[in-house]
Amino acid sequence: MPDGWAHDVLIETDTEGNIVAVAANSPHQGVSHLPGTVIPGMPNVHSHAFQRMLAGRAESRSGTDDSFWTWRDTMYHAVERIEPDDLEAIATWVYMEMLRAGYTSVGEFHYLHHAQGGVRYADRTEMSQRIIAAAHTSGIGLTLLPTYYTYGGFGSEPPSEQQQRFTMDASEFCALWDDLLPLVASDPQVALGVAPHSLRAVSPDGLAEVLAHVASRRPDTPVHIHVAEQRGEVDACVAWSGQRPVAWLLDHARVTPAWCLVHATHVDDAERTRAAKTGAAVGLCPTTEANLGDGIFPADAWMRDAGRIGIGSDSQATIDPAEELRWLEYTQRLVTMRRAVLSGEHTPSVGGTLYRAALEGGAQALGRRVGRIAPGFRADLVVLDGDNPALGDVEGDTLLDRYIFGGVRSPVRDVMVGGRFVVAGGRCTGEPTAKVRYQEVVRRLFEANFSLEAK
Repeated sequence: MPDGWAHDVLIETDTEGNIVAVAANSPHQGVSHLPGTVIPGMPNVHSHAFQRMLAGRAESRSGTDDSFWTWRDTMYHAVERIEPDDLEAIATWVYMEMLRAGYTSVGEFHYLHHAQGGVRYADRTEMSQRIIAAAHTSGIGLTLLPTYYTYGGFGSEPPSEQQQRFTMDASEFCALWDDLLPLVASDPQVALGVAPHSLRAVSPDGLAEVLAHVASRRPDTPVHIHVAEQRGEVDACVAWSGQRPVAWLLDHARVTPAWCLVHATHVDDAERTRAAKTGAAVGLCPTTEANLGDGIFPADAWMRDAGRIGIGSDSQATIDPAEELRWLEYTQRLVTMRRAVLSGEHTPSVGGTLYRAALEGGAQALGRRVGRIAPGFRADLVVLDGDNPALGDVEGDTLLDRYIFGGVRSPVRDVMVGGRFVVAGGRCTGEPTAKVRYQEVVRRLFEANFSLEAK
């Protein structure tokens, strides 16, 4: 709970899925019993759901210098034939995987807007609606982040043929965003943000136009952007503008706590200090950043600057919040050659420090009232298996240390989102059907369009 651990906690919810009362040391009679330790569900701040179909399929050398950029070409090739039904099936399964792992809400950084070749659908919200439908079917909380994406590189470089499915100009994007607003306005499980893809994919004027438009409709809208993920991106930004990406962004946009700087891997000390003072969160995805060879974010210095963090599954190489947090700490240990790097002065538990930080920063980044077991927050709860031998004999922050660093396999027993159980006994409602559909879609897409062997 916000003020620490408690026993025999009664949690009362309303019909909208919000917590209305919490009381410790309550009697057990006449209430549903949660069989294990209950913790707030983890927000997933950064997801490209469709990339799950690539997990484990791009791990063979394709040249003498494999990199993020060669992986990106592979991803572009894989996405060419995804149609609306396919996207919905993939996202539904991926969101169920997230729920079983303990994520209860997700920020979907959604840029697959058009049909093959950039042909527009009759309804410009078609693909966005499929993401919303997948969230409803799975039961996960969603912050939809439609992505503004116009160019193929810095300096308004024309997009490649493979990028045509993603791109639109600022006015078209603003029309899309306006069309999405009424679709989510009365839905407590879905929020709407905005995601300029990256500085390389938008122009300064377009960025300013989109941000001003969104702010005029909803001033507190979450804003997510990829920034400084790769050294090549930093070098290209310097060549274009004379500034590093984070420095340029801080000088040309009003970055606030509503922002999430995704990756921000290659920040220098001055950028890091300035960015932390804005109150924005960084969206860290350590397993994807490792998989793609991005580099290591200076999390130790960032957190000492009181910088805020959220975690995400990004490319879905791994879908497990404990693994993201473990990798976050372990990369800092490898860099500093110390242990317990990301513990706090008053919170010596690394697991406790990281879990709380990711809850707070993740909720802020998604613009959702989640991450706390307290009145006024969504009833997004994770029940850790009380019968798991690795967890059954410990409590408090020691349990979080064990959960994150003890190699505990599948410790999530039940998951509640918005006051409704969506995972029971480790399985999602509708999981068998969703799994079969996902497998059918991925098999067909790979057989039709991809050179790697699908098994």
